Amino acid sequence: MFEKMIVLSDEIHAFIKSKYDEGFNYLLDITAIDYSDYITQQEKDFALVYILRHESFKNYIVIKTYLHELEIETISDIFKGANWLEREVYDQYGISFKNHPNLRRVLNHKEFVGHPLRKSYPITKGQILHETDDLIDEMNHRLLSKGLVCKTDNGLFSECSKDLMFLNLGPSHPASHGTIRTYVALDGETVEAAVSEIGYLHRGFEKSCENHTYNQIIPYTDRLNYCSAISNNIAFVKTVEEMLGVTLSERAQAIRVMLLELSRIEDHVVCLAAVLVDMGGLTNYWYMYNPREDIYDLLSKLTGARLTNSYMRVGGMANDLYEGFEEDLKAVIKKIQHGVEQTLALIKHNRIFHDRTQNVGVISAEDALNYAITGPNLRATGVAFDMRKDTPYYGYENYEFDVVVGSVGDVYDRVMVRFAEIDESIKIIKQVMENLPEGDVNVKDASVTLPDKEAVYGTIEGAMNQFKLIYEGVKVPVGEHYSALEATNGELGFFIVSDGSGTPYKVKVKAPSFTAMSAYPEIIEGSQLADAILTLGSLNIIAGEMDR
Repeated sequence: MFEKMIVLSDEIHAFIKSKYDEGFNYLLDITAIDYSDYITQQEKDFALVYILRHESFKNYIVIKTYLHELEIETISDIFKGANWLEREVYDQYGISFKNHPNLRRVLNHKEFVGHPLRKSYPITKGQILHETDDLIDEMNHRLLSKGLVCKTDNGLFSECSKDLMFLNLGPSHPASHGTIRTYVALDGETVEAAVSEIGYLHRGFEKSCENHTYNQIIPYTDRLNYCSAISNNIAFVKTVEEMLGVTLSERAQAIRVMLLELSRIEDHVVCLAAVLVDMGGLTNYWYMYNPREDIYDLLSKLTGARLTNSYMRVGGMANDLYEGFEEDLKAVIKKIQHGVEQTLALIKHNRIFHDRTQNVGVISAEDALNYAITGPNLRATGVAFDMRKDTPYYGYENYEFDVVVGSVGDVYDRVMVRFAEIDESIKIIKQVMENLPEGDVNVKDASVTLPDKEAVYGTIEGAMNQFKLIYEGVKVPVGEHYSALEATNGELGFFIVSDGSGTPYKVKVKAPSFTAMSAYPEIIEGSQLADAILTLGSLNIIAGEMDR
């Protein structure tokens, strides 16, 4: 359930604070809309949208405010997660947030000129940037918040009161898990302060969506969290289908549930293999990576692609399961279970593993919620939020499975929650395959799904239907809608604005890795340098999803 409301811009801080006090204490996302090219004139050219979830996790609210001027009060004093979300809006749209602690770009480089998600910014415009961001200004703000430097009368920063060593972790290093850079101030081996730089993989996903039809966007969603591509496909088409008012057949819903859980396993084994390698355990890596290869082989046979499957379509999927799929799936599940058993046998009672992971990289439940951390990283803190249980979809309420939670919120809990979630996903997959309904996998609606090839090649109506859907795209009714599902890293959502055409007016991704990464510098402060590497691995940051 959700509710939409419009609030005056000069009342937004007080209104959101009142909603926070009412229990809407989980900030899902902040984004802006540039209405300057919209089909109907709006109250103002720019609006901000805040999406807040209630502490019961059952419902959420969408708050919109039209901007009379491109400046508004920050809410980063209410939600820690708002810090990076507001920086993103500033970066992409040029909207300023008064009293923000350090308003600067976050996805685009500091030399970038303009704001790319404004309608006036040409999609074909490129910029060549030369200078590296030294992050010293951001680090000084961090040291200032810790009382280690002072601001002088002329606005500069004083010398640090401690003899610290400054070091870059990444962006080009295996331990930074992709292109992520963290600039740390070290007191011996202890991380005194840290700031992170992202945006190295920023591909302009959201801008590209404004120039492609809804089905053409699906391959781009594969590249968000490429470790579990199909779950991104499903999250996107689910949002579009809800705007269309389309209900899938029971068979299509069941297949999507099965593939979502297989994607969860696929993603978790990659994360677990990588984090154990960070610890020096290479043998575990092969026990976990071999079943991942088996999953890839299965998906390749089903979809025609190993990594970026592009299997979903608005209104269904590319094709039904092939003959013999169930037998292949059973064989893959046995290999997954064998890999998990072998890995746990190596680490479950291993003192080195326990010493390196317990009480390391701790985040409390309160801070995790305030940063809007989601998925297994949130559940590891003891918060049992799982959209499959709290706001079920595709019939998840009919399957028996447990929500796995930790108690401390450390590296150990994040690792063991993922191991246990693999078992729960296997339980769900088995129930789906035992009760898989018969029927079509695509809705029978000529305005949504492509006709059979026989009709395309044999009838003028079929040929015209194919041409219209490919050329113009699926026409989505005018409106604004947010929808999400429990992806492998947590709540993966899409906020879409439609102008009634076959191309979205705006698409915004609520990416779980983005909010988790925003919390990372604070999590590692006070810890040992070597533990910072393990902490990053256990958060399972996927740069493609975070940077978009």
